[in-house]
Amino acid sequence: MTIIYNEETKEFHLYNNEMSYIMKVIQNNQLGQLYFGKKVPHRASFDYLVEMQHRPMTAYPFQGNLYFSLDHLKQEYPSYGTSDFRHPALEIHQKNGSRITNFQYKTHKIYRGKPKLANLPATYTEHDDEATTLQITLLDSVISVELVLLYTIFEGENAIARSARFKNVGTESVDLTTAMSANLDLPHDDYEWIQLSGAWGRERHIKNRKLEQGIQSVGSIRGNSSLQHNPFIALKRPHADEFQGEVMGFSLVYSGNFLAQAEVDTHGQTRVMMGIHPHGFTWHLEKDEEFQTPEAVIVYSDKGINGMSQTYHRLYRTRLVRGEWRDKTRPVLINNWEATYFDFDEEKILAFAQAAKEDGIELFVLDDGWFGERNDDKRGLGDWVENREKLPSGISGLAQKIEEIGMKFGLWFEPEMVNKNSNLYREHPEWMIETPERRASHGRNQFVLDFSRKEVVDHIYEMMANILKDGSVSYVKWDMNRSMTEVYSKAYDAKRQGEIFHRYILGVYDLYERLTSAFPHVLFESCASGGGRFDPGMLYYAPQTWTSDDTDAIERLKIQYGTSLVYPLSSMGAHVSAVPNEQAFRTTPLETRANVAYFGSFGYELDVTKLSEAERDAIKKQVAFFKQYRALLSQGTFYRLLSPFEGNFTAWMVVSEDKKEAIVGYYKVLNEVNGRFRRLHLKGLDPDKSYWIEKLNENFSGSELMNIGLVTSDSSAGQDLQGNKPPSDFSSVLYVLRAQQ
Repeated sequence: MTIIYNEETKEFHLYNNEMSYIMKVIQNNQLGQLYFGKKVPHRASFDYLVEMQHRPMTAYPFQGNLYFSLDHLKQEYPSYGTSDFRHPALEIHQKNGSRITNFQYKTHKIYRGKPKLANLPATYTEHDDEATTLQITLLDSVISVELVLLYTIFEGENAIARSARFKNVGTESVDLTTAMSANLDLPHDDYEWIQLSGAWGRERHIKNRKLEQGIQSVGSIRGNSSLQHNPFIALKRPHADEFQGEVMGFSLVYSGNFLAQAEVDTHGQTRVMMGIHPHGFTWHLEKDEEFQTPEAVIVYSDKGINGMSQTYHRLYRTRLVRGEWRDKTRPVLINNWEATYFDFDEEKILAFAQAAKEDGIELFVLDDGWFGERNDDKRGLGDWVENREKLPSGISGLAQKIEEIGMKFGLWFEPEMVNKNSNLYREHPEWMIETPERRASHGRNQFVLDFSRKEVVDHIYEMMANILKDGSVSYVKWDMNRSMTEVYSKAYDAKRQGEIFHRYILGVYDLYERLTSAFPHVLFESCASGGGRFDPGMLYYAPQTWTSDDTDAIERLKIQYGTSLVYPLSSMGAHVSAVPNEQAFRTTPLETRANVAYFGSFGYELDVTKLSEAERDAIKKQVAFFKQYRALLSQGTFYRLLSPFEGNFTAWMVVSEDKKEAIVGYYKVLNEVNGRFRRLHLKGLDPDKSYWIEKLNENFSGSELMNIGLVTSDSSAGQDLQGNKPPSDFSSVLYVLRAQQ
């Protein structure tokens, strides 16, 4: 077992080969935090880590004791108002109006494996020996509410999964108003904070700053995890970088409103918490009712930010993603949206697919506009019945013709939305989320269906299943193009309205669960205006996500680099699009567009029928290259080498598990004049192996490439006198390394 409980000192020590997590039952019978970090040897008692001192203007819960105060103690799951004045992990509004609670240790269990969370996505184990779980039950005897804290430590990964479950075991109802997934009190503030933030078209840019006294936070109250902030933060030591130093990551397996926060008090202690955003949240608990929080995954690395990322990549790729597509390489796809928009018919689609097949592309995806009266974005959403004027053979007939060409067929849905100009809205206006007597805001001319209602989810399931049931659809792109406003459900009374945001996400998860169970062969891709729900909760159901609507290769350097802090390459939809780019209006070389998109789930967003013969030949070579190396690109170990946030150059690489193959991507944004000679220090190779680099037609030892570096200078480092093709803006190089026998 990797969890030790000391009955005498009431201490818990969770550990694996690399890290330790230590806590104990403290003097008031609550849980105190002692240590989280690199593995330390077990000892009879860690009680010396409970530090207390008298401080003026502090409240003390025990009469006559001027040392014990929750204001200065590190805790596991703190509440507010009983001498702790920091933000709480929980708050319960009681019938008498009080919010004071006192959850004391009652019992615990330690067992192999990892439990499922009811109706929520979470990491999992395939064998019980992969992890050990600690389940601690606490009780507030005044209000008769139980609190169960779950801790699962993985044997092979430096990760701990945490969540909390509340149960009303009394007779009077209570209202949860704060229920975080995890809290971690740290003894000091010597950290830099990292977040992934942005907006549509520039998602998940890396932002960092030094922790300071006060509160640093990111979150979403948009109903989705959001384009603006990702449900992830990291704390790193000031000297830590990509490859050395201590880093702690915090990632929430959830797709709705969230809060990630670090509060530094005036004595330099740091409280980190993560969970459902408490703004607007209430969960009403009658007798015997329960509430389960989403899961937070905390990762420790003493090998820098790359070390943290690689843990998340392995864990999420193999123990969060599920189903047939977890370990399978993904097909090269082409999407018709940027080629046709709403203007297509069956003849045009078949010609498009035939041309794509000739280029080696394996999957055709029909985007928006195939259903109802959907000839623009003002009508038809919610009517998931094929438009026979555009598609006289229907979806099944079109899919059969696509398969006869030799391709698989995929389809776009936006199941959570409705246009007012639709049969669904005309038949069920009460199924739309809106607040009585208030104006209902729209986004992209659409409104949000009330997925907190089972009958709505049932109806959408039946319509989607009717399309998917004949097995002709191999891929589903699940879009969601607006955040939630005027959130109110006509199906619930006043005391339940604070539950609607969360109930909505549970409805989304329910629909995903039913569809992925009924149609396990279908590859689902999550898309929310391009990355608006790029979160671990979605990966549980859809193993890849459309990373951004911005397909410009240069913008994608930052987007994909930032996304890789948490998410594996196999989860990132990354496509080559036409130029000038639709979002950035930039023209980049076709080679660079592919060299960026290879490091993801690869595909195309352009009309191949309008390309030149030379461009078609280039695409054929790109597709062949990706097919040859897609297992390495999706399952290898990823290293970030040069950051696009820090200079003109970006570099990253993927190394196979056996270290026999590697691919390096090297990108220059703007050309240089009389620039410097450059070397790129590679990572993850076997120092004793010799690697053949086809681009350079030469062998180098792994030790050379990692210590001396790969020479990446081009003719912009001086003046070319030999008439070589000059380098340009937006240039890139791929280096393929193969170990020699």
